Amino acid sequence: MTSLVPDPAATPPQTVRVANVANGLTLLRLLLVPVFAVLLLHADGADTGWRVAAWAVFAVASITDRMDGQLARSRGLVTEFGKLADPIADKALIGTALVGLSSLGLLWWWVTAVILVREIGVTLLRFWVIRHGVIPASRGGKLKTLLQGVAIGLYVLPLSDGAALVAACVMAAALLLTLATGADYVARAMSLRRAGVRQATAAVRAAPAAPAAGPAAPATPAARAGAPARSPAPARTAASARATGQAAAPATPAGQAPGPAGAPAGPGAPAKPAAPATPAAQAAGPARPGAPAKPAVPAAPPEAAEAAEP
Repeated sequence: MTSLVPDPAATPPQTVRVANVANGLTLLRLLLVPVFAVLLLHADGADTGWRVAAWAVFAVASITDRMDGQLARSRGLVTEFGKLADPIADKALIGTALVGLSSLGLLWWWVTAVILVREIGVTLLRFWVIRHGVIPASRGGKLKTLLQGVAIGLYVLPLSDGAALVAACVMAAALLLTLATGADYVARAMSLRRAGVRQATAAVRAAPAAPAAGPAAPATPAARAGAPARSPAPARTAASARATGQAAAPATPAGQAPGPAGAPAGPGAPAKPAAPATPAAQAAGPARPGAPAKPAVPAAPPEAAEAAEP
């Protein structure tokens, strides 16, 4: 397998106009594909003049295939459009020629199928590993492309039986190189992908870990001033109640509101003893609902009570 070398097509796209000479040649090759097909299939390939015209169009399109790549690399005209359109134009030209020759009975269909499967598979592999890098064409791949073009050109021309044998031999050599370079491309693509995965894994492991969170800082006075209100203090205990001379409030279970005055605060809680009525309250009697409270009448001294008796 050949080693990986830098390829200008693998560099990030530059600020280059899409309308340039290299992309123009690629577009011309795409436009020549249907013209070639019409010339080749005219009168079922029986017209010699149309076959020669088809050969001329195929030759011009093949020349543009070599020129556009050289111009793009030498003049810095590599664009995203060129990267996508160039392989599509190549496969369209070769595929149209092979299918046309097989439909005319000039080439075996299995040869067409093998070459097309290889070309389409390599194109898909190229897009699969393009994020890890680009594998440049090897010498075997360039020789394969040359032999394919020569073999197809010989088949397109209306040749004699002796020349047809030469065309068959050239096509056989192109077929062998197609299979060999296809296997080599698959191996290099897998190697490139594994290398890219290893580099990505090593970069992740070498990245510094995020620092752990430290202890929380103490709250500032401003933060304490804005803190939510504390929950109410619990009821006074019996000891504090005895110290102040008041009865301790019974404990209320959590989530239960205290009952009304004189009623137990919760289930099982003892009733609070009622306070004894004062003499003023006994003399006034029970108050009517809504009536204002009467002032208490002071009790008369014993001497005044004895003088009032008859």
